[in-house]
Order: sequence, then C-alpha cells, then structure tokens
Amino acid sequence: MTTYDLTTFGEAQIRLTVPRGDRLATCRELRLTPAGSEANVAGLLAQLERRTAFASVIPHGDLAQRFIDEYRAVGVDLSHSIRCEGRMALYFMEPGDPPLPAKVVYDRLYTKFRDITPETFNWDVLLDTRVLFVTGITAALTENTGRTVAFAVREAARRGVKVALDVNYRSMLWSADKARSVLEPLLEHVSILFCSRPDGIKVFGLEGDGPTVNAALRQRYNIPHVVSTDATAGCYYSGIEGGKIYTIEPVRVTDRPGAGDALVGGTLHGYLNDNVMEGVNYGLRTSKLALIHYGDLTRVTASELEIPTTADIVR
Repeated sequence: MTTYDLTTFGEAQIRLTVPRGDRLATCRELRLTPAGSEANVAGLLAQLERRTAFASVIPHGDLAQRFIDEYRAVGVDLSHSIRCEGRMALYFMEPGDPPLPAKVVYDRLYTKFRDITPETFNWDVLLDTRVLFVTGITAALTENTGRTVAFAVREAARRGVKVALDVNYRSMLWSADKARSVLEPLLEHVSILFCSRPDGIKVFGLEGDGPTVNAALRQRYNIPHVVSTDATAGCYYSGIEGGKIYTIEPVRVTDRPGAGDALVGGTLHGYLNDNVMEGVNYGLRTSKLALIHYGDLTRVTASELEIPTTADIVR
C-alpha cells in the first residue's frame, strides 16, 4: 500500500482580492486568502478522506503560516515542504464585472520556490503515491520549475505512478508556444489530462467546439482519460470509459478562483475509484460549491457530494 493517494508540489501563495465594484488602484481594503492550484486540489481531496501531500519551498513569517494553517487544517500533509528565509508569493485580483473582465496582477518574482531543481524534493517520499498531480502553472514559472515538473512526471512514470496534468495555461506567465514545447513531451506519461477548450486551441493548435477539441486531445496523444471544459458551454470526457458531454448548471458567482481546481479535485476523487465519468459529476458539484463561497480552497465533505441539490436547510 502506498503512503498517499495523491501528491503534488507547487508555489504557496496569498491572494489579495479587491472588493467587487472597486479597482486595485483605488480600493481601501483587500480580502486575504491562501492560494495555489496544486494545494487546492490536495486540500479538496483531503476533505474527501484521501491521503494527500503538498510540497513546496515556503518562507517563514505570518503570511506563510496563514497558508500552512489553511491546508493543514483540512488534512493535507505539508511536512515535505522546505522552510526558508525570503518572501511569500502574492497575487492581486480585481473580480471584474461586465464589460470589464477579471484581472490578475502577480507579485511572485524572486521567491525561493522559483529556484527549485529536481534535487530539491525527496522523490522516494513524494512518489510513494497512487497519483502525482502537476500543473502548467508551476511549469511556467521558470526554467528550473519547468525542468522539475518534467523530471517529476518522467520519474513517476518510471516508478509506475499515475500522472495527472492540468494544463491551466496562464498567458501572463508564458507564451502558448513555450507551454506546448514544455508540456507536449510529457503527455506520453500522463494518465489523465485536464485541458479546457481554449487551452487546447491556444497551446496545442486544435480547432473546433468543446467535444471536438476534447476528442482530438485524446486521439492525438493517446491519453487514457481527457477532461475538458468550455466555460458554461459544457464539460467533456473522452477516454477508455467512453465519451460524455456534461451540462453546466450556472450558479450565482461569489468568488471565482478555485472553481477549476475543485473540478479537477472532484474528478480525481472519481479517478481514484476507477470511475472518471462519475468523478466528473463530483467535480461539477464541487466546482459549483467553489463559486458560491470566498477562498481558493473549496470546503466540502464527502457526504455533501452524495446528497441531492436542494434549496432547503439541511437539518
């Protein structure tokens, strides 16, 4: 038996969010929440009674402690993270309302995490797991982080560990061409891929609607499971379990960040049960929960995934 169901690594961050209806240049207050795509996935799965670990290089200080407390409280093992002197990665967000889109300003240069190499972490420990989860966000930060993601994926495959990859393309971090050059060689080792329709078009040069892009990713790279989203247009699965189109149920958005990570986490919950199609159903439910509360980490219990949707108070 492995020590973990899922392990992952990424940069620990703090998000500072402008109140809706205000701008970063004029606001007088900010909402502080811990953040990090990989940590969000590990945190959601930990709440669903999965054994998860998140590794990083985390500075000392109050902001870092706030991050640690957030994810440790839900059961994520952070003991393999390295503590250091330095600064905490930050990002600022304007939620945006039409006609203005949401806007993100990163403040994460010169953090120690950007200097990681494959030698930074203990892979004998981190790869004692059923699944390794990695993202394009971490691969995008520096040449060092990209090289470390590539090493981790190949080493996981060599050891027989399943690899889950979320492309999660961020145009403010790297170009689409660079993303493709780094991520495409890793796809032969990936067991479950998360790639939105826009990312499939921008990064991998595909064309078509959501189901077409989803199927093309599966066919081109021969990946066992591919899950794609297309905003509220739909969610799509193709793979060894067949193919399926899922309808998106819109909800009133309170806070958008973390919804994609919630979808990934819920889907991986199903993947760990050898049922990705059902996992997508879990993911769609957890992503709705993510949208209706503040914070990047979605708070959920295993029982909440099984109960029917209701407007009544659960007593």
